Amino acid sequence: MSEPAYRRVVIKLSGEYLAGDQAFGIHQPTIDRIAGDLIKARELGVEIAVVVGGGNIFRGVEVSSRGVSRTTGDTMGMLATVMNCLALESALGRKGQSARALSAFVMPQVCELFTRGAAHRYLAEGRIVLLAGGTGNPYFTTDTTAVLRAAEIGAQAVLKATNVDGVYSADPKKDKTATRFERLSHSQAVEGGYKVMDATAFALARETSLPIIVFSIAEPGSIGAILSGKGKGTIVAG
Repeated sequence: MSEPAYRRVVIKLSGEYLAGDQAFGIHQPTIDRIAGDLIKARELGVEIAVVVGGGNIFRGVEVSSRGVSRTTGDTMGMLATVMNCLALESALGRKGQSARALSAFVMPQVCELFTRGAAHRYLAEGRIVLLAGGTGNPYFTTDTTAVLRAAEIGAQAVLKATNVDGVYSADPKKDKTATRFERLSHSQAVEGGYKVMDATAFALARETSLPIIVFSIAEPGSIGAILSGKGKGTIVAG
């Protein structure tokens, strides 16, 4: 078995993906499969923290376009990420993997407050740490949260799990001539305006010298494959 490329990572999971083939909500077989993939990746000896989006339950940007203030909408979206993290924590626990949800919001009856010390401690204990509540501030996406938390906890990379196997020159679902990049610099990703991750996240990754690996979560075992250097994706670094 090859050595993993990184020893500590933050994995960004799309909230929409947790809905599976449903229009919204949590598709239990999907979240159970992702939990299994995370456990196999952890067994490689990698310390894993996870940031989950909330788009399968609530999208602040969409609701704010219908009259709710952006600040309120974003806060509701961040609360949706807490629900997703709790569901994933439960799925991991059922499979025998210790996990801990840490929230950017103070909600002691629900889960523990995120601190760097708590994250470091739980990762060192072998737990999978689930980072809920976004940054705790409106106007920031969970993509940006993933890069911010990775920098805070000393992760070596951010793994962006999406529905495409990397960054393409155009939307491959709409443009048959779109080509996949094997590697991009942070600056190229920002200047190219590629939609797979928002510009603020790419810019923060550039500032903190964090590589981002964009890959498809649809293939079972893809997280472990990326960590082992065998997976298909785009590396955004340098």
